[in-house]
Amino acid sequence: MDERIFKYLKEQIINGHAISDTLLPQINLELLRGYHWIAYNTVPYLLEKCDVYFFKDKDEANDFARNNISDYDKYRVINGKDLLQKVSETIRNVTKSFTQKTNFMNQKNFDYLKDQVKFTGFGEGMENELKEKMQKQTPEFQIIHNTKFGNDGLTASLHFKKSEKTDMYFFNRYQVSLIPEQSKDKMEQTFYINKEGSITLKEAYNLMNGRSINKDLINKEGQVYNAWMQMDFKQTDNNGNYKLKQYHQNYGYDLMTALEKHLIKELTNQQDKTRLVESLQKGNRQSVTFVLNSNERKHFIEANPQFKTINVYDGNMQRLNSKQGQNEKQGQGEHNGSKQTFKNENQKQGDADDSLEMPKASNKRRKKQKQSK
Repeated sequence: MDERIFKYLKEQIINGHAISDTLLPQINLELLRGYHWIAYNTVPYLLEKCDVYFFKDKDEANDFARNNISDYDKYRVINGKDLLQKVSETIRNVTKSFTQKTNFMNQKNFDYLKDQVKFTGFGEGMENELKEKMQKQTPEFQIIHNTKFGNDGLTASLHFKKSEKTDMYFFNRYQVSLIPEQSKDKMEQTFYINKEGSITLKEAYNLMNGRSINKDLINKEGQVYNAWMQMDFKQTDNNGNYKLKQYHQNYGYDLMTALEKHLIKELTNQQDKTRLVESLQKGNRQSVTFVLNSNERKHFIEANPQFKTINVYDGNMQRLNSKQGQNEKQGQGEHNGSKQTFKNENQKQGDADDSLEMPKASNKRRKKQKQSK
């Protein structure tokens, strides 16, 4: 019997009198033996075995009640069959109530997790598996999700854990396995789910490919702040995850300022500009149109907050250095950077490429994991 139902029966079964743990099974036993008439003492609130007597005949029970009256004893007689009916009705009603409440809470929990999975970037294809695994009530479970971004195959393992105090499940984290285009080694990274600022699956993919994302985050004091985040492939934490570098608002990176150093057609239309900025903030390498002497060229760009600029690639995804990219705007006479400026920035960009060299980072991490086994 459900512990909550048992507790309720003890408090409500006999006209509001509480019943001791030892008395409840005794009542059940005596009724099964045919002692259907019960005389119970109405003076104490908690009824013990000594406060309840059982009889096969109603008159015997009434005689006992009349002959045992004192300052501490006042007996009342009830029919055990009525008691059994009351117990059955109580069990049905309480069970129904708890079942409805449990089903309602489980449905709310399922709906919440379903939306959480969806908006973390995993889509709507996991509802059936999620519901089935929740119904099994195991302490924790995982769901495997396979997808592709371009030619890159990606596997994510979503981890769900049940609360120790309730039947509620929580989506705590997901682990991503990926072989990035810049590396021959498989990378693995765990991303944790937070109330605010959780990293979506596409953002996770972009981070693991060395790109940067922009997020609103919450500090330990509960205050919201904005920062660009980038994976540091030269440092791992105690769990083997690559650390995430942050470039806060005070760092001074302004994406629009970096974009306006180039003559990009999409910046001339407010809707296109908004979409471009939002895409770059998610860490995407975005296709744009560069204009040179009235000619249009398709390039790809990505945010580079560390060096307060953008990275530019040609149609074959070959990296263009800063001078090549900015010359697109110089051709229109709208940008006059000095040769020394370009030389210095090219050197910085070269250093940036070295800091994001993922094959070496992957090898380093794998060695560390082997040592920890």
